[in-house]
Amino acid sequence: EVYRPLYLNQAPLLFTARRTSELIKYAGNAFLAMKITFINEMADLCERVGADVQDVARGIGLDGRIGAKFLHAGPGYGGSCFPKDTLALVKTAQDHDSPVRLIETTVAINDQRKRAMARKVVAAVGGDLRGKTIAVLGLTFKPNTDDMREAPSISIIQALLDGGAGVRGYDPEGMEAAKDLLDTVTYTKDAYDCASGADALVIVTEWDAFRALDFPRLKTVMKAPVLVDLRNVYNPAEIERQDFQFVGIGRGKANS
Repeated sequence: EVYRPLYLNQAPLLFTARRTSELIKYAGNAFLAMKITFINEMADLCERVGADVQDVARGIGLDGRIGAKFLHAGPGYGGSCFPKDTLALVKTAQDHDSPVRLIETTVAINDQRKRAMARKVVAAVGGDLRGKTIAVLGLTFKPNTDDMREAPSISIIQALLDGGAGVRGYDPEGMEAAKDLLDTVTYTKDAYDCASGADALVIVTEWDAFRALDFPRLKTVMKAPVLVDLRNVYNPAEIERQDFQFVGIGRGKANS
């Protein structure tokens, strides 16, 4: 009776042994984490060779063997499942003398990526954060949640603070949780308040509220018109037409 609604929807039910079931959960999330990390590394390569990672992702995603999901380049994965399950799979494999080197590397690359995103911001403001104000839009690990667990914003903001920047932040739902983790950030009432006096505006989480920003208004309140779009929400050419400096993820020559 519990599973009957799933059966009526023709959802597949797979019965396995307990250890197999546990490994399905870990392996599934580890594979998706690896897919995210793969496209993030392709984004870095795109910046070097002048390609566009969004077109690359679209192209390889058309191959049914690969699929289009989890091919969105960004600042790295976070949340409650991917970090926990990848580490659990690595530990289980090590305990049984059967290392999963692809997943070990995935975990290491993802950890390094978050700090690398902070270096993008540093470069965008001229190489020195001292005395600069950075506005961060989006704090949670993904939109439509207040969950801050393993959110990329934590490492990014901490690196910005370590570099001497003042950080202003805004998130539609995550600020209360963020305050317990990042107590030196100035929390604001909306995106425009966040951008006030900023030397750069950084999109870390792709909330819908950040998808249609008023750039002429932002330009009037910011100290410098610089957008670092870590989720590739915006088209580089459209932002540059607004007389903003644009830095995205894997957007080829737009980043050079």
